[in-house]
Amino acid sequence: MYEPHQLRTFLAVAQTLSFTQAARRLGLRQSTVSQHVRRLEEATGRPLFSRDTHSVRLTEDGEAMLGFARTILAAHERAAAYFTGTRLRGRLRFGASEDFVLTRLPEVLESFRRDHPEVDLELTVELSGTLHRRLEAGRLDLVLAKRRPGDTHGERVWQDALCWIGAPGLRLDPGRPVPLILFPPPGITRARALEVLEEHGRPWRIACTSGSLSGLVAAARAGLGVMAHTRGLVPPGLAPLPARSGLPELGPVDFVLLHGGRRPAAQEAADALAAAILASGLSPRTSAA
Repeated sequence: MYEPHQLRTFLAVAQTLSFTQAARRLGLRQSTVSQHVRRLEEATGRPLFSRDTHSVRLTEDGEAMLGFARTILAAHERAAAYFTGTRLRGRLRFGASEDFVLTRLPEVLESFRRDHPEVDLELTVELSGTLHRRLEAGRLDLVLAKRRPGDTHGERVWQDALCWIGAPGLRLDPGRPVPLILFPPPGITRARALEVLEEHGRPWRIACTSGSLSGLVAAARAGLGVMAHTRGLVPPGLAPLPARSGLPELGPVDFVLLHGGRRPAAQEAADALAAAILASGLSPRTSAA
């Protein structure tokens, strides 16, 4: 009933919330992307996107289709691999930002390992800035991480907004420096938080530094201060600060896939894992948190 190529197009639009960017990712014309979505909507008999000249949003039925599309495409890929006899081998060094532990990434990796048991998958969980450096040094083959505003390298998986979060009911004294809970350098959210506060002339102090997201979350839950975090991945027990807190906007953040130096032994496995991540619909909208 649902064509795989239409489902892949649907996921690309759902992740980017842009027909133009989805077309660029898939290597298709924008008119073809629109056609795929229209035919899928005709097959379901429901609108999957609400769109106007300024924005694209998933409808309630579109949100439901995310899960169905992932399941159908995963089954399709497993069947194709089985009947074509494709057997990926080799060592794949994959790096992921700790943020993604809160999403469906573990499920995607489990499925990849099941489909490609002869790939020796080596996972590194680190700060996005550290992962970028390791990739550039040739120590990783594929990275899923955040990138700084304005950067264009990598293939965008989705975009979300950064926001200030803290313990529910946390009150900030406007006459005192903002107490910050931060990753150490070269954390991208750390750099963004400090840049924005400096730009707006807001004094700040570091209340807690930890290389572990669980350490930062514990400090925030204890009310030690505020942290910059992805709005779609706010950990349980914390909440975005209201506008009346007076903190400046942090802007958007991109989550991207980046390939390394394309080692021949890892290239096919890296391409397969990247395709699995893109096809999964992985995003804050599908987070388990």
